[in-house]
Amino acid sequence: MPQTVWKGTISFGLVSIPVRLSTATEERNISFRQVRASDGARVRYRRVAESDGAEVAYADIAKGYELPDGEVVVLTDDDLADLPVTSSKIVDVHSFVPMDQVDPTALSRAYYAEPTADPKPYALLRDALEKSGRVAVVKVSLRNRERLAVLRPREGVLVLQTMLWPDEVRRPEFRFLDEGVDVRPQEMAMAESYIETLSGDFDPEAYVDDYRRALEEVVQAKIEGKEITPAPLAPEGGTVVDLMEALRRSVAEARRQRGEEEPDSTTSRDRKKAAATKTAAKRSAAGKTTSSSRSTKKAAAKKTVAAKAPTKKAAPAAKKGTSSRTRRSA
Repeated sequence: MPQTVWKGTISFGLVSIPVRLSTATEERNISFRQVRASDGARVRYRRVAESDGAEVAYADIAKGYELPDGEVVVLTDDDLADLPVTSSKIVDVHSFVPMDQVDPTALSRAYYAEPTADPKPYALLRDALEKSGRVAVVKVSLRNRERLAVLRPREGVLVLQTMLWPDEVRRPEFRFLDEGVDVRPQEMAMAESYIETLSGDFDPEAYVDDYRRALEEVVQAKIEGKEITPAPLAPEGGTVVDLMEALRRSVAEARRQRGEEEPDSTTSRDRKKAAATKTAAKRSAAGKTTSSSRSTKKAAAKKTVAAKAPTKKAAPAAKKGTSSRTRRSA
């Protein structure tokens, strides 16, 4: 059972719901100790006073606020206990808002809220929130600090998730935001196609911490005295020269990974080139047909002219015959 980090009451109007908070998440990082490389001896740190180098016990350590001139104001636990924090033992509900209006950038640590008394008021608030589709914006004091948070249902349990205050979220002030960037419709269509190809329902079980697994293998290999095999390096990203081509390849690779066949593997440039070649071939064929037709027409015209023209050799022969007959008569 996770450790309790806070006990108090959710104030739901005039209804009080006693709860205890426990952390809803845990990081699975592999922890290391700082050691001396030569023999593995632990390296420890001592708390020492800067003025004289004397070691200071943890119980004697207080909080200090440094002024601009370097002077330090010491604050004890008693000083901090007197602060007027109304949410020290109460989850104070301020409003109910749609979850999509809460900026995820401001969300921080999540805690499970477990009822410690009659669960009926707890279930009433949980079910009412779930039915409304809204979350409760609350204030709560955790670890001696008042925090803004949201209260939302998750798998039958109320989750209290702390938030950063508005002035703790930095505004994005970057030079490129003032520059005009033109995105072509073709590029937008290809980017939307890539998003559509990888779209689906979120399945957190489909993702694993590859780095942690590789690190565990390295540690185990060290324990067993085995040779450590270096992991293959991830391909480095190059400079994008042709944005459309890079997007097209991204879509093709995404479809390949999902076992889908790309409907058309040719690029737009290849299609245009093929179309241009086909058009040129048609024009060339049309030109040859026209030339052949002209040659045929010319030949036919020559034959017609030759047929209509009189035979030059026949006329003299006729004259010759007539002359001979005349002589005989005479």
